[in-house]
Amino acid sequence: MIKVAEKAQPKKESETKQPERSWYLIDVKGQILGRIATKIATILMGKHKASWQPHQDLGDMVVVTNAAKVAVTGRKEEQKKYYRYSGYPGGLKTETLKSLRGRKPQDIIYHAVEGMLPRNRLGRAMIKKLFVYPGESHPHEAQKPIKLEDQRNA
Repeated sequence: MIKVAEKAQPKKESETKQPERSWYLIDVKGQILGRIATKIATILMGKHKASWQPHQDLGDMVVVTNAAKVAVTGRKEEQKKYYRYSGYPGGLKTETLKSLRGRKPQDIIYHAVEGMLPRNRLGRAMIKKLFVYPGESHPHEAQKPIKLEDQRNA
C-alpha cells in the first residue's frame, strides 16, 4: 500500500500574526442605548476594519464611561425588564432598567452590547474587550484610548 503524505494548506499571513488592537474611549452620557451599543459592537467585532473576517477576532478594545447616564427612549425606564436565573426552583429574578441603573449601571451597556455579538466562542472572546464604567473615571489612561466623539452633535 502506498502512503500519500498529506500536506496541510499553509495559513495566510493575516491568520498567523496578532492583530493590531487600538483602544477607544466612548462617553455615553445622554446617548441612546441601542444606537451606541451597535457602534460598540461593531468596534468589538472589528467590522470597522478593511481586514475584517468573520472567523477571526480582529476587534479593538472599547472603554465606556458614564454608563449610568445613558439615555433610553419612551417608557423603557419602567417597562424594560432584565432577567437572571439562579439555577434553583423559583430562582428567576426580574429587574427593571430603572432599578438596574441604581444597582449596577454598567450592566445596562454590557447586556445591550452582548446581545449584538455572536453567540459562540468568538463572541465570548469579543465581550472581554469591553470595559464599562458607571462614572467619568477609568483606569485605562496608560493605553491612550482614542476618544470617539458623539455623532449626534457632529
